[in-house]
Amino acid sequence: MKQEKTQGELLEEKLTYKQKNAWEYSEKEVQQAFELCDEYKTYLDQGKTEREFCSVVERQLVKAGYENLTELMKKGTKLKKGTKVYYINKEKSAVFAVIGQEPLTQGINMVGAHIDSPRLDLKPNPIYEDSGMVLLKTHYYGGIKKYQWVTIPYALHGVVIKADGTKVEICIGEDDKDPVFTITDLLPHLAQEQMKKKATEVIEGESLNILFGSIPLKDDEVKDKIKLNILKLLNEKYGMVEEDFISAELEAVPAYKARDIGLDRSMIGAYGQDDRVCAFTCIKAMLDLPQPKKTALCILTDKEEIGSMGNTGAQSSLLKNFVSKLLYLTVDNYSDILTNQCLENSKMLSADVNAAVDPTYESVNEKLNSSYMGNGIVFQKYTGSRGKYDASDANAEFVAEIRNLFNKEGIIWHLSEMGKVDLGGGGTIAQHVANLGVDVLDCGVPILSMHSPIEISSKIDVYMSYKGMKVFLESK
Repeated sequence: MKQEKTQGELLEEKLTYKQKNAWEYSEKEVQQAFELCDEYKTYLDQGKTEREFCSVVERQLVKAGYENLTELMKKGTKLKKGTKVYYINKEKSAVFAVIGQEPLTQGINMVGAHIDSPRLDLKPNPIYEDSGMVLLKTHYYGGIKKYQWVTIPYALHGVVIKADGTKVEICIGEDDKDPVFTITDLLPHLAQEQMKKKATEVIEGESLNILFGSIPLKDDEVKDKIKLNILKLLNEKYGMVEEDFISAELEAVPAYKARDIGLDRSMIGAYGQDDRVCAFTCIKAMLDLPQPKKTALCILTDKEEIGSMGNTGAQSSLLKNFVSKLLYLTVDNYSDILTNQCLENSKMLSADVNAAVDPTYESVNEKLNSSYMGNGIVFQKYTGSRGKYDASDANAEFVAEIRNLFNKEGIIWHLSEMGKVDLGGGGTIAQHVANLGVDVLDCGVPILSMHSPIEISSKIDVYMSYKGMKVFLESK
């Protein structure tokens, strides 16, 4: 016979905060998490660059009945309640929205994420021949541990803009019949001096050279016969010449498919989950959204890994311009004041990954304020590093609003910082949206091995993030 709870147990239940394991929440939802993550893995495999991910997103939006906002602006078409619109910005960032029942000036419920990931970009003049091989010079993009990015298979993705303006799309290494590329490392037998170096110096940036070919052209009158043979192959397949590399955006990314991790298949291992896992949950929440009370909006930005700069990053005018266009097509007498009023009344969940506690390296965490795999979506009230420098710090009122909403709707959540105070930290797109007057809270999926060639997420956390985004977008 079960005994009644003691006074202490009742007080503990009422007064203390404890994290929950989301796997223990509902068998039905566990099955739904697995099904959702099968779809998520296809997004990862099809969208390994920001351009490719935008293309995947646009196809999904059109299929779901979203209309191109640029075309509606040209026609002067007024937006009605329930109208779905989207805008793809330079093929690298995107914004889309569903017009709600309430006037836009009363605010928008926003979710957002970034769709760029650490990688290796080819230099503008990358190709050279040395020691019987052709290699490509690279410049790493974002914060990486360089030693993790050698001796793995790479695929080459991107676009080449030729002299006549023709755009050529390149993707080599993803099909099973394709060749892949790699970066070599020194054998242990000769690495005595290398192994004495600090981890940051074991592999230098200028050593991240991609092995690209080794067969020479049969012509003794040519100096760099292997390089010329490679250029010949590129010209035959893509019609490009060496100078075209200067106006190209070519990215070397790990040639891995997204795979289940663990005997129980509870996790996903894949390149680029920072931050495409949060982008996916935002997109899926928007696609599954019924007619919302407030206008619902999702923004997916580029360049977060290098500071959110440029005309495709979160520091650009992309979001403000999009909101202005929505207002222009919904009100009779548009003015900039209405845009500012709308933004000041708006709220946002800025979705980005957090560093899950790794039991092998747990000393970098302060465990009371850390994120854990399997404990659901994670809140991060403030970002930044050390003394909250460069942070976005959510207002307590907004944190309470989201906490209460998630508790009411059965969303499993917990809270976190990014490691111990003096060890570092990180940033997201939140601060740039907050600068427009929007209430913003960071939240997202905890992952292991962040910024490595294969990052790891928990399927149940992906699912809880999706549910959290959806109930927020549906809220008043």
